[in-house]
Amino acid sequence: MSETMAPPSVGSTLDELRTQIRGPVAGPRDPDPSRPAYNAMHASTPDVVVRASGTADVVDAVDHARTHSMPIAVRGGGHSIAGLSSPTTGMLIDLADMRAVHVDPHANRAVVQGGALWADVDRETQAYGLVAPGGVVSDTGVAGLTLGGGYGWVRRKYGLTVDQLVEAEIVTADGRILTASDKEHPDLFWALKGGGGNFGVVTSFTFALNPLGPLVGFSATFYPAEEYASVLRGWRDFADGAPDEVSSLVVALTFPADPHMPPQLHDRPVVIVGAVHAGSDPELGLAETAPLRALGTVLADLSGPAPFTGVQSGFDGLFPRGGQRSFWKSQYLDALTDDAIDTLTALANERPSPLAMIEVMQMGGAIAHVDPEATAFAQRDAPHLVAIDSNWAHAGDDARNVAWVRDAWDRLTPYGNGEVYLNFSGRDGAAPDVGADTALGRNLARLGRIKAQYDPDNTFRLNHNIAPAA
Repeated sequence: MSETMAPPSVGSTLDELRTQIRGPVAGPRDPDPSRPAYNAMHASTPDVVVRASGTADVVDAVDHARTHSMPIAVRGGGHSIAGLSSPTTGMLIDLADMRAVHVDPHANRAVVQGGALWADVDRETQAYGLVAPGGVVSDTGVAGLTLGGGYGWVRRKYGLTVDQLVEAEIVTADGRILTASDKEHPDLFWALKGGGGNFGVVTSFTFALNPLGPLVGFSATFYPAEEYASVLRGWRDFADGAPDEVSSLVVALTFPADPHMPPQLHDRPVVIVGAVHAGSDPELGLAETAPLRALGTVLADLSGPAPFTGVQSGFDGLFPRGGQRSFWKSQYLDALTDDAIDTLTALANERPSPLAMIEVMQMGGAIAHVDPEATAFAQRDAPHLVAIDSNWAHAGDDARNVAWVRDAWDRLTPYGNGEVYLNFSGRDGAAPDVGADTALGRNLARLGRIKAQYDPDNTFRLNHNIAPAA
């Protein structure tokens, strides 16, 4: 090959990119300017990092990656359990500097940039007594949670995060800036509601807002781990008849020593029953959730009227960014039978690490009021979701924790309906499309056709990948 035909070096392509991008651009030997990721299990070693300052930077980054045949990963919040925002090759586009939130209280709308965290959204929306359904950890990124569906503390009252999405600005694989909504590019808009990061870089989301707060009725009751089975049975009986205003869950874990928490909980295996009542009267909400505070021997009861922003950040300490390694899997259950509870109890007793946890989440309500084909997110009917989350500190413990999660998932399979939640799915050497078929089900074929229209070369493949339809 002649000198004039030689491919450009990484250094020359970086120099070229730096002339276009306003934000920092880094190569393999440069300090990494990207926002730290949550899961320390996945090392990020991309060839190029672009920390975009705005949509124009994203366009230039995508054009550059396409020209040089680089796969693209996107880091919004960086909370991907599967490490989808921690690529080992190609280009990482980091949106951490794009986290503005603008609330229009008259239209009940919020425009949120793609790098925002849910804490950013909650702070601005709660100033007006409004809410967009987010997650249960405030450090979670808006983009990843939304594109994967989005379960939060008000899910049964206001549905999934995607159910309140009314518009998105997206940079597609060919470098176009498109507005996706029910009126513009409706097929693409449908795909963004649960299809993950397969269709481009979403630079802003517009959400419909609903009334909530600033105080909510919050239940948080701690029981001994030895009473897990009876607590879970009592919770099941309550959840089966609960009003849509109530969203609740049960978590088994070893609670860390926290000086802000009652000493009787420190380093103790416990069962936490948590709930939010998304009504206008916190005291009424507490009355309606009172049965959840009488399911067994109460170690501590932190229930009461609480600021919704405090509820949203209440679990943050269990999920420190970059501070632990995580591998998660999930299953939907059509029924929480006694046999399923017995299996869950055995698994809770076998947890390999203090912060290995089993979460049983109450579904239904507004989630089930949406047709499964109205959004790309297909699972609308299951009343329960079980998340098997192992979190630990040292790489030497990887095998033990991953093995427990896999074994737990296998043992729960007889009680599951065969479907999974992709936002709670770890990846340990699995293929890029693992889980997409069981999560997206009846909608996968349509998603493949839309993928072929907007990303025929699968430029955005560092995700829970949907292959372009042939």
